[in-house]
Amino acid sequence: MYYDTIMSGFGGQGIQTISILVATAAINKGMEVSYLPSYGVEKRGGRTDVFMVLSDEEIGSPITNHPLSVIALDTIALDTYQDQLAPGGLLIYNSSLIPGELIVRDDINVIALKCNEEAVAAGNPKLANMIALGAFMERIDFLSYDEIEEAMGEVIPERLKKHIPGNLKAILRGMELARETVQV
Repeated sequence: MYYDTIMSGFGGQGIQTISILVATAAINKGMEVSYLPSYGVEKRGGRTDVFMVLSDEEIGSPITNHPLSVIALDTIALDTYQDQLAPGGLLIYNSSLIPGELIVRDDINVIALKCNEEAVAAGNPKLANMIALGAFMERIDFLSYDEIEEAMGEVIPERLKKHIPGNLKAILRGMELARETVQV
């Protein structure tokens, strides 16, 4: 099994959090993981990207030239990585911030999520990333919700652990939305 993904947005959207959750869950499962985060010095608002390779065998290179999936939480992320996505790959994008007409590929599977609105409906606007993570979890077959839940206990700092139930609920909502989306 080999799976590569790019997760991208702007600082403060939680890209680093959801990617480290996936990486930690995969490591806990015994998988090989190449995790390459990239972010600016800004605390909020700067570019943030994660390039990740997950495999059940040794990983030869952390490079993700044509990833199997892209999570794009803002327009710059979509503009930067849409063309790199492998044909037949999965694009999960935040339609709260990205107009649908910017999706120019017809050879990929697309999940449009109103992440911001769903997060507000869940009671916390900071849950948009967890909505996207839920959709990702629904469409991959090598990590389970339970494995992400376990990783969350390791990744989330003690001062924020009170938010874990809300995060888990948002992940479940994202999974539900992905099930409702017809795959192209």
